[in-house]
Amino acid sequence: MTNIYSKKDLKTIVNLIKEEKVVAFPTETVFGLGVKFNSEIALNRLKDAKNRDETKAITLMVSSKEDIKKYAYINQQAQLIIDQFMPGMITMVFQKKENVPLSMTNGKETIGIRIPDDEFVLSLLREAGPMLVTSANLSNHPNTTSTQEVLDQLSGRIAGVVDGTTQDSIASTVVDVSQGVKVLREGKITLKDIEEVIHENSSCM
Repeated sequence: MTNIYSKKDLKTIVNLIKEEKVVAFPTETVFGLGVKFNSEIALNRLKDAKNRDETKAITLMVSSKEDIKKYAYINQQAQLIIDQFMPGMITMVFQKKENVPLSMTNGKETIGIRIPDDEFVLSLLREAGPMLVTSANLSNHPNTTSTQEVLDQLSGRIAGVVDGTTQDSIASTVVDVSQGVKVLREGKITLKDIEEVIHENSSCM
C-alpha cells in the first residue's frame, strides 16, 4: 500500500527514508523518487519499484554545495557551473571519490549530483541525509508531475508519496564535467547557458 503524506508530515517522511523505504515527492522539475544513500537495501527497493535498468546510475541529491566535495572531485570549470546554476534544474556528473561505493553508482567511476531548488526537498535532505533520487515513474514511462500521476504508475510499489504538484514538467539538464564539459540531456538550462558562464570566466582562470 502506498500512503499519501502532506509536506507537514516531514518527520514521518524522514523516518521512512531512514527506514530504507521508497518515497515520491514533488520538486522544481518533475516528481522524484528517493531513498537513503549508501544503502543497498534501499537502492534495490528503488530499482524494483521502477523496474529500473541495472546499467543506469541514479543521481545523488544533496542539500548544499559543500556536500558535493564529500563525494566528487571538482575542477575549476565544474565549480563555475556549480556557483552559477546550483541549487537548480541541473544534474552534474563528476568523477566520484573513493569513499563512494561502486554499488551506489552501478559500477561507474562517475556520480551524478543535484541540489534541488525546492525548500521542502532541501528540508527533507537536511533531515534525512543525502538521497539517491530518480524520476518517479516506471522505466520507459512518462515523467510525473502530480500525486495522481505518481499513483497511476507506482501505487503499491512504493511506501509513500508527498502530496503536491511540481513546479515544472521538464527534467533537469544533465552535464558531464568528469572530462571536459558535455551536456548529456538538455533541460531548461541549455548548453549555450553553460558555455557562456565558462567563457565569461575563462579570462580569470
